[in-house]
Amino acid sequence: MKFVVQSKAFYNAASAVGKVISSKNALIILDNFLLELKDSKLTLTGSDTDSTLSAGIELSDSEGEGKICLSSRTLSNLLKELPDQEVTFNINDSTLEVEITYPGGTFNLVGINGNEFPEYRAPEDQAEPVKIVTEGKRISKAFDYTLFAVATEDFRAQMQGVYFDIFEDHINFVATDTRKLVRYTDNNIKPGVKTSCIVPPKAASIIRNVFGGSETMTMEIGSRSATVSDGRFSFRCSFMNGKYPDYNRVIPKNNPLHLVADRVGMLNLVRRVSIFVDAGYGLIKFRFTPEKMLLKTSDSGMCTAGRDQMACSFSGQELTIGFGSEHIISILNALPGTDVNADLSDPGRPGLFFPTENEEGTDLIMLLMPMTVSEF
Repeated sequence: MKFVVQSKAFYNAASAVGKVISSKNALIILDNFLLELKDSKLTLTGSDTDSTLSAGIELSDSEGEGKICLSSRTLSNLLKELPDQEVTFNINDSTLEVEITYPGGTFNLVGINGNEFPEYRAPEDQAEPVKIVTEGKRISKAFDYTLFAVATEDFRAQMQGVYFDIFEDHINFVATDTRKLVRYTDNNIKPGVKTSCIVPPKAASIIRNVFGGSETMTMEIGSRSATVSDGRFSFRCSFMNGKYPDYNRVIPKNNPLHLVADRVGMLNLVRRVSIFVDAGYGLIKFRFTPEKMLLKTSDSGMCTAGRDQMACSFSGQELTIGFGSEHIISILNALPGTDVNADLSDPGRPGLFFPTENEEGTDLIMLLMPMTVSEF
């Protein structure tokens, strides 16, 4: 078989599809791309057994049909370095020898029989898939706000992904590691049914990166797997097992104390004092007064301490509370907007952080559990 393709278009597809390929594949064949030429159309596929991503690539010309596996690293590296012009792939169907040519250069390699590439087998779904059609940026933004809060492998498996709590007229996207929790609600998406699923973080990252710029993307969500497509890319992934905890139960309803502060200023303030936290504990002590916040850290083992402050607006009685440095930095990084808002209560109750304004039809809250503070 033979095909002619624009090198930049091929590289862009390979760069996207390569994101699904694991650096530690159990099957060596999965270190390769599958190239399939059929009906004058080229499809490029990568897989890690749990998920598969395919891209359709426009061709200038083609002859024959067939499929072959080529090293993903070799092909991506070559396409990256080629000038943006037409490249011809001549493939000997018998010997699997591949000749890649463009004006001025020729490259040769040997592929693997495409029939050896394992077919993705989605877990058997027990219900009719739920079809959601929306802008790619809506799902991408949901992952922007939630992925940082996903639990690590040290936690229960069901908390190691992003939870889609799907209602007829909206979706709640949720992530938690028990120290922090994010709930992002998008009322602009109308699924029409009630269901739920837990999307693995790798799959979530691929969906965000590949489909984030799509004007229209379609998600077909089954009970155990999903297919995401936009006309050019098609992605299939399996869900994580387990029952997600009742996240609404831990979100406080009436925290009486309200904070408003410059988000970047507060982020820089926290970063400065974090240099001096106890590495094993990570505690930052906060004291909020009507016109300013004071931060204090110390590490008795290293004989270091930090103290700093900034202006803010705080309504209610003065409050001393502790938060983990790593967690509050991640929240301040993820929140959109110029200012950060927070509803607080007492040193033993979680704080709620949120932007001054939400995009129309959406609602974002980030919960942070406090740390024990004896005195400031």
